[in-house]
Amino acid sequence: MIIYPAIDLRGGQVVRLKEGDPNQQTVFGSDPVATAQGWIDRGATWIHMVNLDGALDDQNDNAAILSEVVKLDAKIQFGGGLRKLADIERVLATGASRAVLGTVAVKEPEIVAQAVERFGADAICVALDARDGMVTTHGWTAQTSVTPAELGKAMSQRGVKHALFTDVSRDGKLSGVNIDATVALGQTTGLQVIASGGVMAVDEIRALKASGVVAGAVVGMALYENLLTLEDALEAAR
Repeated sequence: MIIYPAIDLRGGQVVRLKEGDPNQQTVFGSDPVATAQGWIDRGATWIHMVNLDGALDDQNDNAAILSEVVKLDAKIQFGGGLRKLADIERVLATGASRAVLGTVAVKEPEIVAQAVERFGADAICVALDARDGMVTTHGWTAQTSVTPAELGKAMSQRGVKHALFTDVSRDGKLSGVNIDATVALGQTTGLQVIASGGVMAVDEIRALKASGVVAGAVVGMALYENLLTLEDALEAAR
């Protein structure tokens, strides 16, 4: 199981938001490249980067930061505001190993199918982010009437293999990841699901791994608040 240290970008800084709320922001650094190098030095082989400016429809696309981070010795999973085929192509051409698609999967699913066909299933991940059991879009600010399982099945039929599941109500709050919902999603859809939102303890990582259907876990706030070490997280995932 892969552990993905999270680097959320906003205005060029490394931040974390509680429940995706831009008004509940904590800044953890002003040098995302150095932050990424720090996680790599401690054993990370993948980094999960989120362009919050793009997800929240602001102007800064953080492309310059991505172009520097991809030079480091790790694979980059990058998402946030990728709503056109050209956006996906640009991120992958810059050097990201995988693009995460959220809003576009709901609004224009045919673009996801085109992306899988053009770039391959391993280069595409669909974000099944949910609040109160329903998928959210536009940086978690809009609610849909679609469940993560329904969207996940639809995406699987379009060739998608990788999915990111975030229980938005737990994100950035250190309240523990939603293990049951994550495992159920993997079992229901057959997708390689990456857990996200509230991961804070090695026991949670062990439980996700033991399920046999969870492919990875994104860890953010727990690492930045020093409640969980990356070394312990990696060991629990082995």
